Amino acid sequence: MPLYRYQALSTEGKSIGGLIEADSLFVAKERLKARKVLVIEVGEEKQEGKNGSLRAETRLSFTRELAQLLKAGLPLYESLVTIEEKSRKEKHHALLINLIDRLKQGETLSSALKNYPKAFDEVYLSMVAAAEESGTLSEAFLELSKYLEKQAKWKKQILSITTYPLFLLSFSIFIFCALLFFLIPSMQELYEGRTLHPLTQAVLSLSTFCREYVQWIGVMIVLVGLLAFSCSKDKRIRKTFSLWILKIPFARDVIMQSAMARFSRAASLLLMSGVPLLEVLKLARPTLKHSLFEEALASAEMKILEGHSLHVELKESGCFPLMMVRLIAIAEETGRMKEAFLNIADIYDEELGKSLEKLTVVLQPALLLLLGLVVGIMVLAVLLPLTDVSSFLS
Repeated sequence: MPLYRYQALSTEGKSIGGLIEADSLFVAKERLKARKVLVIEVGEEKQEGKNGSLRAETRLSFTRELAQLLKAGLPLYESLVTIEEKSRKEKHHALLINLIDRLKQGETLSSALKNYPKAFDEVYLSMVAAAEESGTLSEAFLELSKYLEKQAKWKKQILSITTYPLFLLSFSIFIFCALLFFLIPSMQELYEGRTLHPLTQAVLSLSTFCREYVQWIGVMIVLVGLLAFSCSKDKRIRKTFSLWILKIPFARDVIMQSAMARFSRAASLLLMSGVPLLEVLKLARPTLKHSLFEEALASAEMKILEGHSLHVELKESGCFPLMMVRLIAIAEETGRMKEAFLNIADIYDEELGKSLEKLTVVLQPALLLLLGLVVGIMVLAVLLPLTDVSSFLS
């Protein structure tokens, strides 16, 4: 639904303005007239993010600020207005205006947030809805802010771990291309009419081939990129690739630990908000972000409806870790499911941190070795003929 920016005069003669949501310009004017204001100007607002998406940092900031304002005793509407006033130059300002306008019309916050599925996922919406029913909005937003902070922490750590290796890999490719296209061709005259070492001959042939067919190589790279992009959109190919990745031991640990940590933390938050277990499993399932785990959990949900235990179904699936299954089994006996999921999330958060540290220790030296190997082979190929002094004297 489009937003319209308006300028109007209140009954006291004061100039007012803002944004209003409506199906059309005519409906927008009618809504403004219903507010008993004199409309001076109204036009459609050009939104920079019509898909209603929010950056992770913005969503975290919004959630944290709302939690703090609600905890301080400010009503929900006034809290949103306060956040909107300090965000008027931000890209997400239109979203805040829309939320405020919907609240003014009598909608609940959870209902208003549902209009932005790309900004607020099912876990977020369910927690807000449950908190509205129980009257614990401030606590819910505080827990959500902690949940989002954990996600942001891991994303930042993964980014910091991958940045340096990606830089090294890019630098290796740059050095490789510079040697093939510039250094080796400039020295090719020195090797004419001489018997060359097989390594030198292979490098010279590779350099000649790359320079002669550089356009076709560029086209092939673009085509491979487009093919990879189209394959990434195919669900079957994505599923096959994700299952193949799980066969790599170290990658399996990282994927499994991150999936269990996300799922368990989301499940604990939903259980704390009073959401029933079956609904919790359904809502938290997408946080696994892996088809194997999601399908196993969906199958477990169906079995639970038939009266089976959650821990039994997770164990029979064969893809959930035994430690998690045992903790859930104990929790089902004691009735402390939310505490169990919270403990599981903390355990796998810690394990994920250790795994990522190991990845850093292994990956960076491996790429440095690759860079050294590439440069070393090229330099050796160039210098080998120069060590044969007799060929220059003959």
